[in-house]
Amino acid sequence: MTTAAVTLTQLASHLWEAANILRGPVDAADFKTYVFPLLFFKRLSDVHDEEYHTALEESGGDAAYARFPQHYRFQVPEGGHWRDVRAVTSNVGQALQTALRGVEQANPATPYGIFGDAQWTNKERLSDALLRDLMEHFSRVALGNRVAQADILGQSYAYLIKKFADATNKKAGEFYTPRSVVRLMVNILDPREGESIYDPACGTGGMLLEAVHHVKEHHGDDRTLWGKLFA
Repeated sequence: MTTAAVTLTQLASHLWEAANILRGPVDAADFKTYVFPLLFFKRLSDVHDEEYHTALEESGGDAAYARFPQHYRFQVPEGGHWRDVRAVTSNVGQALQTALRGVEQANPATPYGIFGDAQWTNKERLSDALLRDLMEHFSRVALGNRVAQADILGQSYAYLIKKFADATNKKAGEFYTPRSVVRLMVNILDPREGESIYDPACGTGGMLLEAVHHVKEHHGDDRTLWGKLFA
């Protein structure tokens, strides 16, 4: 697994290759149904590992302390980590579906169904071999905060949405608000440090991130706004 800092080009290319693994058994219009949940699951698991190691270092190697729930932004239940599903060789779809639902249930503050409603157990479409190939592909790149910064991940996500739209002959705007439109809206709003931003149609959080970038570029230090936006 690559642990060096990943660039936008590298991550975007890697994600598109993941979609290509599905090509054939899965229609292009359904790529996002399967790729995005795996992206989120891998990201969540890798960040969880980073937080565990940070807590372990802070405690001088106290594993019991490092497992305290307060050290984690998201809880990963026992047996529900990416590596647990990766180790499964048969009925992979069932193991994946169980893990995803387990993560949702362990984080009640997160909207239920965040991983979508993909039919992971449909072996006519998703064989064990195909799912293993897909998980091994994702496993080759670390997606924690130390190597895959949030803005890189977000831009790769936006890139993939556009690629999926192109593959199905649809406009990207049918899936998400194009970055140029988001930038225009934020420039009109001209948010300042100390103000709050509310996006009632928040999907990927692109407008909130663009607001942070706007404050940083035009109004100086953005640390206070980060706290207000994502507290």
